[in-house]
Amino acid sequence: MALEALIGHAVDVLPEDGLEAKLKLGRPLRVKLGVDPTSPDVHLGFAYVLERLADFQRAGHTIVLIVGDYTARIGDPSGRSKERPVLPDEVLDANAQFFAEQAFRILDRDKTEVRFNGEWLGRLSYAETVKLARTMTVARLLERDDFAQRFAEHVPISLSELLYPIMQAYDSVAIEADVEIGGTDQRFNLLAGRDVMPQYGLEPQVVMTFPLLVGTEGELKMSKSRGNYIGITDPPEDMFGKTMSIPDKALPEWWDMLAGGAHPDDPMEWKLELARRVTERWHGEEGARAGEAHFTRVVRHHEAPEDVPDVTLPDGDPVHLPALLVERLGVASTSEARRLIEQGGVKLNGSPATGLDVPRDALAGALLQVGKRRFARLTA
Repeated sequence: MALEALIGHAVDVLPEDGLEAKLKLGRPLRVKLGVDPTSPDVHLGFAYVLERLADFQRAGHTIVLIVGDYTARIGDPSGRSKERPVLPDEVLDANAQFFAEQAFRILDRDKTEVRFNGEWLGRLSYAETVKLARTMTVARLLERDDFAQRFAEHVPISLSELLYPIMQAYDSVAIEADVEIGGTDQRFNLLAGRDVMPQYGLEPQVVMTFPLLVGTEGELKMSKSRGNYIGITDPPEDMFGKTMSIPDKALPEWWDMLAGGAHPDDPMEWKLELARRVTERWHGEEGARAGEAHFTRVVRHHEAPEDVPDVTLPDGDPVHLPALLVERLGVASTSEARRLIEQGGVKLNGSPATGLDVPRDALAGALLQVGKRRFARLTA
């Protein structure tokens, strides 16, 4: 694959001629991507970066996917205005395994080296950790925008957060990376690898950053924690519908990153074509057709889906509607359920639900709709 194709849509290639120099070594490069398993889902934004990793793989280079099972116990401070809460070990371990499996929908499993950084970070002695800490100054760490802002605003920064960039950098030492890629929000962490590697007698890695896909609300980067994401395992109906929900201002960016090429002039047709391509990428032509048919029936024609699941009403009369939404419809909390009801986002037989406690006989047999895409037939 040509150098230009490998660079693709990279925002940064540091140093500027570094990748070309690495390619002239005449051997497969070791190309690294780190994953922080704070969520089990691969969303469309991260899938874009995995696709760039796959470009290197198809060109014959060695891909090293590093799952940060150890660094996740510190928490990546990138872009954070306060310390990230750390998830329980069992949750991180489950997320790590599930995330790696999803990545193989993009990467060739047999040609991918998957490593968990607890393999080496968990074995560092205190003396070795101190040695690692000496490779970077506090002044250098405070060049990070998020650290600098928090320091200026007297927002606490824990020592563990300061250690995060050099611990991630040590991953590059452990696997002797030639290239590391990541989103633009990871630029500082990736460059830390270039700072640390020479201290261990290694040639510094080349750093490549790629753009961050804006979330479904069109403002902030796509993120599981913000709820503005589309997971690559989302059902085709959700994937199609969520793509159609993005604001028009986000359409050019989404098209460039997820589709590319010529697009329809009409904004609605443009968005429909984007939704078709996104859904087809992860669910095939049949999934894309099913997603579009569901969107047309439910959202455009305001009809119920063809297949509506049955949901059994809980015991008691009247039925507390917020509890029903949480227990049987997957709404996150009773407060969120109340908000949906108050805003008219919950309908019974097409009419907005009123009141929180509803007579049981008024619910039995009713078609319940939550938001635009969730439906259930209530049974006694």
